Amino acid sequence: MKDRKAIVKVPASTANLGPGFDTLGMALSLYAWIEMSESKTGETTFEYYGDGMDGLPKDKSNLLYKVAQLVFNEAGVEVPELHIAMYSDIPLARGLGSSASAIVGALVAANALIGSPLSDDKLFQLATELEGHPDNVGASLFGGIVVSAWDGSAAQHVRIEPNERLQTLVAIPAFHLETEKARHALPSGIAMADAVFNVGRSSLLVAALASGELGLIRHAMQDRLHQPYRAALIPGMAEILERAVDFGALGAALSGAGPTLIAFVDANSPDKATLEQFLKGTLAKEGIEAETLWLAPCTSGPVVTVEEGPIGGGAGSTVSITLLDRIKGEVKA
Repeated sequence: MKDRKAIVKVPASTANLGPGFDTLGMALSLYAWIEMSESKTGETTFEYYGDGMDGLPKDKSNLLYKVAQLVFNEAGVEVPELHIAMYSDIPLARGLGSSASAIVGALVAANALIGSPLSDDKLFQLATELEGHPDNVGASLFGGIVVSAWDGSAAQHVRIEPNERLQTLVAIPAFHLETEKARHALPSGIAMADAVFNVGRSSLLVAALASGELGLIRHAMQDRLHQPYRAALIPGMAEILERAVDFGALGAALSGAGPTLIAFVDANSPDKATLEQFLKGTLAKEGIEAETLWLAPCTSGPVVTVEEGPIGGGAGSTVSITLLDRIKGEVKA
């Protein structure tokens, strides 16, 4: 196995989609890549590429290493020393599933490295337990739109194929918002009326997405469970959620725990430029610089490549090909 290498391309995700707190997720066409192989030096080593990766640990406290060892333990295999490389276009701590994509990518890469003995469902169960909720990891693992539930011991999911006209616009503020801080903004309990409101909106949203009734999304993405309590953490958010439909959006929501805001858009809409200007302008009024990206839903989960034998030249070659060399042309860098 010392000459086997697994390379995994895994999509970002947006979670909640407004009312579906911890239950709804969608994969987005923004990616991270993880490369994993057994170390040839007898020591675990790491290579990171991409913005914001410099501070990540390069020892066995690293999340990717620990996730890989979890897979090996489940499969009854020992691979104590690894070489792990990662490049990510998914910004950290912005509400686009960076931790979920890392978890899913590491699970899938480690599984592929040892011949894929664990099923996708087993990987989903492990990922959900690691992440603490199934929405982001389900979307990154299965692609498309994922409706999921977790009772603390087992997770279930149903995948919905995104409508071909569905597109998203994300506005990514230039500041981090840790999920833990965003969760601390939530109350310990809510009124029955608000619970009923969200059950109705979440059910309507799933039905609209499954049936292609995109016109219902503006009504279905409303939320009383988490977004009103998090709005104070992101100036301009309340205005964007309230008025985005007036500028051509099908609906808008906080992406995951934020601070990224996401608008759902009909790909045929003539108002895309107007909507983008509204999002950027609203945040700019609050002194917040933001990057906007148009992202299609990603309809597939991780793409896995397994390479066997000496890589980079002929037999006995010492040519070393980095992860960045392999994925050049696919990445934003």
